[in-house]
Amino acid sequence: MKIGFIGLGAMGLGMARNLAKAGLLAGVYNRTAVKAQDLAVELGVSAYADIATLAADMDVVLTCVSADGDVLAVVAAIAGTAKIGAVVLDMSTVSSETAKQAAALLQAKGVAFLDAPVSGGVEGANNGTLSIMIGGDADTLDKVRPVLEAMSSRIIHIGPVGSGQATKAVNQVLCAGINQAVTEALAFAQAQNLPMEKVIDAVAGGAAGNWFLDKRGKTMTSGTFAPGFKLALHHKDLKICQRMAEKAHVAIPLSAMTVTDYERLMAEGYGDEDISALYRLRKPI
Repeated sequence: MKIGFIGLGAMGLGMARNLAKAGLLAGVYNRTAVKAQDLAVELGVSAYADIATLAADMDVVLTCVSADGDVLAVVAAIAGTAKIGAVVLDMSTVSSETAKQAAALLQAKGVAFLDAPVSGGVEGANNGTLSIMIGGDADTLDKVRPVLEAMSSRIIHIGPVGSGQATKAVNQVLCAGINQAVTEALAFAQAQNLPMEKVIDAVAGGAAGNWFLDKRGKTMTSGTFAPGFKLALHHKDLKICQRMAEKAHVAIPLSAMTVTDYERLMAEGYGDEDISALYRLRKPI
């Protein structure tokens, strides 16, 4: 089974490396060609100059790109040359409707599709411990499960196409609320003139403990916001969540507040920082 990977951003790089480590990766493509070429040399795989050529060679193609339009453009290029019976796994974060459009386009060409968004940040991508939420046919998932296992510690089949992305939207709403809670609490702690590292160690081990506090608490309070998950990308995701919530007549006020806060930070030039940069708006002056 020949595996190709499209999209070598912060998440895609780690996932591609873990596929290569498992002996599964055959080729890579990235819009910035030099990135694919450098990784291909590192991993001993082929770098492809275009998507269509990669798709024609592969049995399974994984995609990890930034936006809905990018996913549809990549899928259209794959559909033109992919083998009948091939499988496309989209690991991007996009809307459920985009996943359904991509699946329909590929199905018309005899190609299977799974929406397979991930959670776990850059650390999870690098360490092969991602959580993957799957929408699509169960038999197709069984076919490609070894591919997913090379990158993850948890694979959950949610339901039909689009349900993986809907579940990822739930994840992103949760992340917004956790970001608000953690940054507010740590700003409160700092205002009490407490030793921040000790405070984080204390509360992280109790009922208030969570992944974000554990992984980002000490970096944000020291003024470091190297991206694990870019603020601008979470903003994009939350806009998708807002549209879904409006359609379902459900209120998500914490997400709305986070969108507003992110827009302020993006206007100040912090869009490429980690989402923990929200602390910039919370810390005592």
